[in-house]
Amino acid sequence: MNLLTLILCSLIIAGTFLLWEFVAWLTHKYVMHGVLWRWHKSHHTVHGHALERNDLFALVFSLPCIGLFYYASQVVFNPYLLAVATGIFCYGLFYVVFHDILVHQRIRWRPEKRSKYLQRIIHAHYIHHSKHSREGCEAFGFLIASKKYEPKDFTYKQERQETQ
Repeated sequence: MNLLTLILCSLIIAGTFLLWEFVAWLTHKYVMHGVLWRWHKSHHTVHGHALERNDLFALVFSLPCIGLFYYASQVVFNPYLLAVATGIFCYGLFYVVFHDILVHQRIRWRPEKRSKYLQRIIHAHYIHHSKHSREGCEAFGFLIASKKYEPKDFTYKQERQETQ
C-alpha cells in the first residue's frame, strides 16, 4: 500500500466516523424514537437489568461494519471499503465508551479531567434522558451538542438508574 492510499484511507476513516454521527442522530431521532420505539423504550425506562431490548440496535448497527470488513477483505481486497468499515468500527467504539460507560455507567469508569466539550455532550445526553417517552426528547446526537447544552455546574449522575 503506498503513501497516497494510506492518506486517503485515513481521510475516509475520519470522514466515515463523522458521517456516522449524522447517521446515528438521524436513526436515533426518526427510527428509535419512531417506528422502533418498542425496542428503544427499554433504554428510557428505569430498571436494574444488565441488558435492554435496546441493545438489539447495537447488533443491527454492527452489521454494515461486519459486512464491509468481510466483503473488503475476503471477497475482494479493497482498502477504501476497509477504511469505511474501520470508520464505522471506530464510531461504534466511541459510542460504547461514551454512551454505555461514561454516561450510563454499565462499567464504572470516568476520567478525572473533564473538558467543557465532554461535560456538554454528557449533559446533553442527560437532558435527552430526562424524558421517558418517544415525544418531546431533544439532543439526539452523541459527538455533537450545541452550546445550549453546556452546563453551568456539571455533576455526573452516579447511578445507572439515574441516567435512564
